[in-house]
Amino acid sequence: MNIFPGLDFIDTHTHLDIPPLSEDQPGAISRAEKAGVCQVITIGIDLASSKKSLELAEQFPQVFAAVGIHPHDAKGASDEVYKELLELAVIPNVVAWGEIGLDFVKEYSPRDIQREVFRQQIQMAGQVDLPIIIHNRDAHVETVEILREEAAGTLRGVMHCFSGDVKVAKQVLDLGLFISVTGVVTFPKAEVVKEVVRYVPLERLLIETDSPFLSPVPYRGKPNEPARVVHVAKEIARIKEVPLEEIARCTSANARDLFRLPAP
Repeated sequence: MNIFPGLDFIDTHTHLDIPPLSEDQPGAISRAEKAGVCQVITIGIDLASSKKSLELAEQFPQVFAAVGIHPHDAKGASDEVYKELLELAVIPNVVAWGEIGLDFVKEYSPRDIQREVFRQQIQMAGQVDLPIIIHNRDAHVETVEILREEAAGTLRGVMHCFSGDVKVAKQVLDLGLFISVTGVVTFPKAEVVKEVVRYVPLERLLIETDSPFLSPVPYRGKPNEPARVVHVAKEIARIKEVPLEEIARCTSANARDLFRLPAP
């Protein structure tokens, strides 16, 4: 039973194959439904997790999959991996290529390899006409530069778990991308993210959990799950001073437009 009758939310970024979500996937999906979250996209970070994401999408009608290689795992990319990802990408229920991008914080893969794999995957996403889901940590300048160089005016996608400021947000919007916000927006000291939310038009915003990470207040520090995307929506409604219904309507319409999701 939906505790928000008449409203539906979409968690555009979760990792249902990562513990503890992987230990109770039916429970997490059921709790999401009860919270009004009617659809979720579970994200691939390498070939194995991309396959798991597709399996989950085939098992649960409200789940959709993204396939791709996370920058942490870029060093594991190869022609054979790319070939298998391309084969997965054309299967129904795969709605995006991601998450892909650059991570200059932990650098589990060397930066030059991250850049090469990012470019390659942007091109492959274009080949199969899928939007891209972009991961960007402390690599704002290079991420935007690569996107500009590879886009050729046809870029579709989202900057997930947005961590830049308003200046970066403007550059992302100018590229035609959406901006997605996580539970970080509920943190009391997250003023930069809150300012971005004030700046970005509702027509270009998405909501996500990035679960099992980044639980929103009042669950901060605990494992996250798709049901809690509602707390992200509530905080956006507060910041923008609009009804929660408007946030639900706009962000879900944006998600369905970008990812070509069916009506629930």
